[in-house]
Amino acid sequence: MPSSLQLQRATTTSTATLAFHKKSPATVNTWRIPVAWDVPIPEDVAAHHMRSVGSNQCSSVAVQSINATVSTVWSVVRRFDKPQVYKHFLKSCQVIHGDGDVGTLRQVHVVSGLPASSSTERLEILDDERHVMSFSVIGGEHRLTNYRSVTTLHSSPIGNSTVVIESYVVDIPPGNTKEDTCSFIDTIVRCNLQSLAQIAQNMNRNDKHHE
Repeated sequence: MPSSLQLQRATTTSTATLAFHKKSPATVNTWRIPVAWDVPIPEDVAAHHMRSVGSNQCSSVAVQSINATVSTVWSVVRRFDKPQVYKHFLKSCQVIHGDGDVGTLRQVHVVSGLPASSSTERLEILDDERHVMSFSVIGGEHRLTNYRSVTTLHSSPIGNSTVVIESYVVDIPPGNTKEDTCSFIDTIVRCNLQSLAQIAQNMNRNDKHHE
């Protein structure tokens, strides 16, 4: 079964698997994950994706189905020191503080052609039991101010496959609209998750060949 990815930003209050609400009732925005699979998501894991989004921020979420086991996908995602393995818009990464635990800092360099050259990022969450990873951007030469991403992995009831959920929140750069900002970042996230799917599925096939 081929992998699939879905992106959605919603401003309605219809029922969804996960919902994201800004707490102020005057400026409530509802963000939902359009999960097409019956994937059980524990409340404490779902809470990582709940966003309080300011009026000068935007938030979005992507869902990717991968035909590989959670352990295989997680082995790639959890490598905070090697994001360029599947994030092909990054050309290099250097850990500048820490040893891979929460609080570790990395500096990544971006490929040419993007409106950025480098980013300093902090590991916020690394939960090997619940398969949750989060990082925030704290410096560098780019326009992603106050960017924070959360990625969670979930076993799919359809075979030995994985559902990856990645959400983010970021400030809207001066001179840009919310739609332009989310559209740009959504494209990057979509490409990253599709690359992750290809790499993990290749790893999964190789593992089966060696059994």
